Amino acid sequence: MYWYTIEPLDLLLFREAKPFSPGEGSWAKGLFPPMPITVFQALRSALENYGEKKEDKKRDLEFIGSFLLDQQDTLWLPTPKDLLCVRQKSESNQAEDYDQETTDTWDRIERLQPKNTQPGWEYLSFDGEELQPMVPPQLQEREFICGSPQTWIKAEALIEYLQGINPKNKNDFSDDPWSIQILPHIQMKSGTRQVRDEEGYFTEVAVRMHSEWRLVAAINIKIEPTVVRLGGEGHRAIVSRLNPLKQWQELEQYQEPKSNNFAYLLTPGLAEKEIAKYGVYPSNWKEHLLGCVSARPLLWGGVSNIKRRLLNSEERGDLEFALLPQRGFVPPGTVYLFKDIPAPAKSLLPQQVSGKWLQTFQQLNYGKLLWGKRK
Repeated sequence: MYWYTIEPLDLLLFREAKPFSPGEGSWAKGLFPPMPITVFQALRSALENYGEKKEDKKRDLEFIGSFLLDQQDTLWLPTPKDLLCVRQKSESNQAEDYDQETTDTWDRIERLQPKNTQPGWEYLSFDGEELQPMVPPQLQEREFICGSPQTWIKAEALIEYLQGINPKNKNDFSDDPWSIQILPHIQMKSGTRQVRDEEGYFTEVAVRMHSEWRLVAAINIKIEPTVVRLGGEGHRAIVSRLNPLKQWQELEQYQEPKSNNFAYLLTPGLAEKEIAKYGVYPSNWKEHLLGCVSARPLLWGGVSNIKRRLLNSEERGDLEFALLPQRGFVPPGTVYLFKDIPAPAKSLLPQQVSGKWLQTFQQLNYGKLLWGKRK
């Protein structure tokens, strides 16, 4: 695999899958970081066209990403979602002052634990048919939970996390290295100074990456330095070759379950509960799990424009409106704690189905799991 940096020349716009109609109060929200297939297609556009004939259609590319890279070429990955920040109360601070979702004002980091391992939780009742929740560990006197760590973690710190060592350095975490930019769109009535009644106004939400931060991804083919279109509105990014990442080579050692007891989700995955119905974990994992920690799903799919093949011909017609399957992907950073490892469990993708869409997800390394062992 060859690693490349993708450095935006402008703001970036990746619209979420939720449909919307232009009009008063309409917001087209964004999804960032982008899904793997979006960045893959941007890199793929830098290669020669394989051709339009059936025999030209090749599925010979593999991809993984995208992640973040800072100015020191440090690899940053999504923070595991089972980490909690703990702080000691003092005379000058109160627990109620620390209600933010993420924080860097902590004294130590702890992990959520299975409910049945913590005293006191046996008196609370949960649905016995569902997976039991993960709960905070017992704290010392005058300690309180002040939030979660910042959203990105250094690859070196993640390796220690997979070894069962809790992070200790606040510099191993970072907030999202981008800012939000609101883009209002107004369409006027012809010959007037008034906004059109229908489809006259809507707002898009874009992101602008901070200086010196870049996306980084790997693909199994060499690409010359170039500029590609990335996301909507024709925004561009510079693609540059990167030396092999030593941090990634170390992470690759954690791809096999072996004798480990928990898994960390590196890239968006699909956990099929039933046919075309998705959840946080696959239905066949339930009896093997002690618990899992995740967040709201990433919705992807919806509408698109495609060129359909003409009847009895290899040629394609004009672009047409089309509906795509919308799927709820498990977000990166999700953590699964196991009693025993189910087989197979090398990735978080459906195992009992087949199709080109699944082959695409496999080759783009959706549902990539890294394995670790809690001490």
